[in-house]
Formats: sequence, C-alpha cells, structure tokens
Amino acid sequence: MSKYYLFQDTKKCIGCHACEVQCKANKNLPVGPRLCQIIQVGPKMIGGLPRAAYIFMPCFHCENPWCVAACPTGAMQQRSSDGIVFVDHSLCVGCKTCISACPWGAPQWNPETGKVVKCDYCKDRVDQGLDPACVTTCTTHCLKFGTVEDMTQIRRERHAQTVASLEHSAF
Repeated sequence: MSKYYLFQDTKKCIGCHACEVQCKANKNLPVGPRLCQIIQVGPKMIGGLPRAAYIFMPCFHCENPWCVAACPTGAMQQRSSDGIVFVDHSLCVGCKTCISACPWGAPQWNPETGKVVKCDYCKDRVDQGLDPACVTTCTTHCLKFGTVEDMTQIRRERHAQTVASLEHSAF
C-alpha cells in the first residue's frame, strides 16, 4: 500500500480542471493522456437548483497493483520504500497490457512516445519534499497530499465539522 494518499474535499472542487492542466504541463504531455481526471457527476436538482459533483481520479497506487503484475517487461513498477507505482520508460515496449489490467484506467497511452504514462504522484517532487503538481495548483485547495495517517486525520476532522454543523446537533 502506498505510504501516501491524495485526498479530495469534494465540497470544495468546482471542476475547473486546473489540476489536469498542471499535471500535463509538469509531465510535458501531449493532447490525449490525462494522468488525473476530474469526472463530473450530475447535474441533479438539489433544492430546486442544478448541482454537480466533481470527482478527482488519479492513480490509486494500489497495494497489489494489477498493472505491475500484468507488465511483461517490468516497466510498471512499485517502489518498495513508499508504494508509489510508476513506469520505467526505458523498459516500456508499448504493449498496453497494463492499460487493460487496470480497473481504474490509470495507465494512459502517449501517442507521441508510443509508451504508457501514469500518475506517479510526481515522485520527483515528492522525493524533494514537495506536493504533486496537481495539489499545488488547485484553486480551491480541495486537494491534499500526505501520509495515509495525515489524510485520515483530515478526514476525521472534516467529518467532525460536518456532524457539529448539523441542525439537530447536540451542540
């Protein structure tokens, strides 16, 4: 399992796609591959107004990644130090087996290189103690990156705030 976790506060996301743009710029990607995606759910009518939710979908850096197991050349790898899943492009032959294996659609085809690319949490930035590019550019600060423990605490605090704000709360 990855040591890191990327958390999205869906209540703050406005679907601006700045995270996608920054990711593509950081990885110098052409039109086509999207290593993280904002997926719109809705709109649906809530209180007489149309509302949509925007869900951030990067790679989940699975504990036992199917893409790594499926790769015949060993190009798809998982770092033992922190669980980050990445592509060693020097080993990728462009067979697309990892694309078929991933149930989340995380590995993407780069037509310019003829190789697979995927979210690697901007491991070069993480190794320098920085956040992934998508997190740094989020205009509403709905993306948070850190250790699983840190993100669990953020989720707990958010849940506590929600419970405390309920109209029929004991507070």
